[in-house]
Amino acid sequence: MAAGLRKRGREGSAAQPGGFCRHWLQRAWQERRLLLREPRYTLLVASCLCLAEVGITFWVIHRVAYTEIDWKAYMTQVEGVINGTYDYTQLQGDTGPLVYPAGFVYIFMGLYYATGQGTNIRMAQHIFAVLYLATLLLVFLIYHQTCKVPPFVFFFMCCASYRVHSIFVLRLFNDPVAMALLFLSINLFLAQRWGWGCLFFSLAVSVKMNVLLFAPGLLFLLLTQFGFHGALPKLGICAVLQLVLGLPFLLENPVGYLSRSFDLGRQFLFRWTVNWRFLPEALFLHRAFHLALLAAHLSLLALFALCRWHRTGESILSLLKDPSKRKVPPQPLTPNQIVSTLFTSNFIGICFSRSLHYQFYVWYFHTLPYLLWATPAGWLTHLLRLLVLGLIELSWNTYPSTSCSSAALHVCHAVILLQLWLGPQPFPKSVRHRRKAH
Repeated sequence: MAAGLRKRGREGSAAQPGGFCRHWLQRAWQERRLLLREPRYTLLVASCLCLAEVGITFWVIHRVAYTEIDWKAYMTQVEGVINGTYDYTQLQGDTGPLVYPAGFVYIFMGLYYATGQGTNIRMAQHIFAVLYLATLLLVFLIYHQTCKVPPFVFFFMCCASYRVHSIFVLRLFNDPVAMALLFLSINLFLAQRWGWGCLFFSLAVSVKMNVLLFAPGLLFLLLTQFGFHGALPKLGICAVLQLVLGLPFLLENPVGYLSRSFDLGRQFLFRWTVNWRFLPEALFLHRAFHLALLAAHLSLLALFALCRWHRTGESILSLLKDPSKRKVPPQPLTPNQIVSTLFTSNFIGICFSRSLHYQFYVWYFHTLPYLLWATPAGWLTHLLRLLVLGLIELSWNTYPSTSCSSAALHVCHAVILLQLWLGPQPFPKSVRHRRKAH
């Protein structure tokens, strides 16, 4: 009898997991529409998409031909450092001089050894496939915490973008490495690990300078959270890491290192531009045009900082004060305030870039769903948002770019900017009530 009880007990315990799974699947089927519309299901949908991406990414690697663009140049530049050349002006590759900061050198030095001195392309592709999946995971964690974007949108962020798969596993650019580190830093900011977040943010900058487009937003967040004096140690972490990474090259030729790795005035070739094809080449190359774009970039950042990001109703200069000494009691930054500020800062920089090349798509691709869906806008329906997303993808997949594809890209950017500007202000309710009382 005791044996029979034990047998039934074992059968019952074995049936419990099966019953739980069956109940879970039945509930998922009953709520299948909510599954695609409710942000609370982000992790479940993300898990399914990541599993699908494993197959898709490795299918792309084995079925689509690899295209050599910069990988050999990266390996040649890194090999120069391995052979003892620390003067940045002497480091050259097949496509030109080394123009990336020192973090790039160390990371791609590791890839140099992991891929048999850069000769094992298939191994490099597999490494970048893992990097792609890790980037997706980091991005999904961000979206899970913001809880703003309906999960059906993530299909278009994953499986539907040929260009992004190509940038990661068929071209092996350094842009994905920088963006993976950037998304890791944002996750750390969301976890209130500001010191570690600044460390990885600076590491991302040391791979490619485009990450600096997020810097105005990060500075605003640091001042909001800590005030001027409290933000200085966090900014110091960013500066010290750059100094430590670049030290061997700074000791050899400081001017050469800084002028090459942080060259803000570098000229881009007109034939590779995605966003300004409709302009005459002479205007595209003219310094006055570059200065006008810089002025527009800084002006719009200032407008967003003054009118959209600033959340207390006090003067913008109050951010320099210690939070405990401000008129409005300090409140913790919400995930949406952090993500919205960083993503918007980067997007404004993208809109006014002197040129966008095809690999630059990853600079903002994974932020587009948030920028389009996070801000309520009755005039911009789900269908129109998907249309904007599709036109942006089409513009980046048009090779070579045309006047129409570049114009369409700017129109889509303008729609997103308009939505971000017209969206609700992130003022705390307590401030509004206080104003009404006065």
